[in-house]
Amino acid sequence: MVISDEAEKLYEIFDSIGITLRKTNKTKSPASTNFSTYDIAFIDIDSEGWEKRVIDLKQYMPVITIGKSDIKKAIKSMKLGATDFLQKPLRNESVKEIFENFKDKPKVEINGLIGISRIMEDVYCGIRKAALTDSNVLITGESGTGKELVARAIHNLSERKENPFIVINCTAIPDTLLESELFGFEKGAFTGANYTKKGLIEWADRGTVFFDEIGDVSPLFQTKILRVIQEGEFIRIGGNHPVKVDVRFIAATNKDLSKACKEGVFREDLFYRLNVIHIEIPPLRSRKEDIPSLTQFFIKKHSIKRKDINIKGITEEALDALMSYSFPGNVRELENIIERAIAFTNSVEITIKDLPAYLLKTQHSKKTPHGNLREAVDNFEKELIWSALQKSRGNISKAAELLGIHRQQLQRKLKQFKIAT
Repeated sequence: MVISDEAEKLYEIFDSIGITLRKTNKTKSPASTNFSTYDIAFIDIDSEGWEKRVIDLKQYMPVITIGKSDIKKAIKSMKLGATDFLQKPLRNESVKEIFENFKDKPKVEINGLIGISRIMEDVYCGIRKAALTDSNVLITGESGTGKELVARAIHNLSERKENPFIVINCTAIPDTLLESELFGFEKGAFTGANYTKKGLIEWADRGTVFFDEIGDVSPLFQTKILRVIQEGEFIRIGGNHPVKVDVRFIAATNKDLSKACKEGVFREDLFYRLNVIHIEIPPLRSRKEDIPSLTQFFIKKHSIKRKDINIKGITEEALDALMSYSFPGNVRELENIIERAIAFTNSVEITIKDLPAYLLKTQHSKKTPHGNLREAVDNFEKELIWSALQKSRGNISKAAELLGIHRQQLQRKLKQFKIAT
C-alpha cells in the first residue's frame, strides 16, 4: 500500500527492482478496505493526516514512512509505530533492502510470540487492536496454545505496560479464601487479622488482571468479580467503604462460554462483560507451518541445559515426524517433546530416535484420493505445498523456489487452501 502524492516515483523503483504490484487510483474508506490483501505500507509523512494512517495500518502490516529530511517527524513516526523510515529522494537499494528484510517475516510481529502463519497474523492484529483500547478481552483456545502469552502481549503493548500484570489462577483459589485473596481485608476484620491486607485486584490498580481458566470458576467467584468488573470497586472484608480501582480485565478459557451460559453454569451478564474483544488462539495442528520456527526456538531455549554437548538443530527426518503429528497438547506439548529430546540426544542435532515412541506411531499414512477431479487436483496441490514447506522449514521464499513458482503465487495458494490447516 502506497499513500503518497509521489507514488509514481515509488512504483518506478518497484518495477526496477522486480517488485510486482496492483496499482489503483481509487480511494476507499478505511472501513471498506481489506487490509489483509496488503503486505507492507509506504506512507508519506509530508502528506496530510499521515499520523492517523500510521496508527491505523501498523495493526495489519509493517509501515515504512518516507519523507524529506525532518528528524522530528521521522522520530515521531517511529514512536507511533512505523517500522522504518526512508529519506527522500528514495534510492533503489534502500527500497530493495526493505523488501529483503520483510519477505520471510509475518506482517505483524509480537514480542514473545512465534509464528509466521497467516492464521497467527490475524491473532497478532487482534492483539494490537486490543492493546489500543481499555476494553475487556476474552481469549479462547485449547490448553497449551499460549493464552497467557497473548494476555501479556496485550498488556505489554498497552499504555498500562509500566504497571502490574496480575495473574489469577481461578481454579487455585477455594471459595473459602476467595474474598480475602481477591479483595483483601481490614485490620481486625476477624481473629488473626492483625494488619490490613491488599487483595490481588487492588495490587493490579492501573494495570491488568488476567483471569486464567475463567470457565472453571464457581458461581460464587462469578458473583464476586462481576461487581468489580461492572463498577470498578469492591469492599475489603471488614471494610465499610468501597475501594476504587482502575483495572483492565483479560480472561482466558478453553471452554465454550456461550454453551456454558445456555446450560446455566456461567453467568450471561459476566460473559458479556468479559467478551468485549474476543481473540481465539488456533491449535498447533491448524498452523503447522509454524512448527519449524517454534522447534528452533525451543532448541535454543533448552539446549543450554546440556553442559556436555552443543545442540544446534534438528534433522529433516525428525522435523518431518513433528510436522506429521497432530499435537493434542499444542505448543506446550511441542516444547515438552523438544526438551525431552535434548535431554536424550547424543548428537549436535535432534534425530528421529530422540523423539518419543508414541509420536512416531501416530504418523498418519497417505489417504487414497477421492471425490471429483477438482478436489483431487486441490488435494495434490496441498500435498506438494506441505512438502515444500516442510523441506524449507516454513520459509515461504524457499518453498516457492522448490515448487518453481513465484512467492506471490505461493502466498495466494496458502490463502486459497487456508494453509494453516
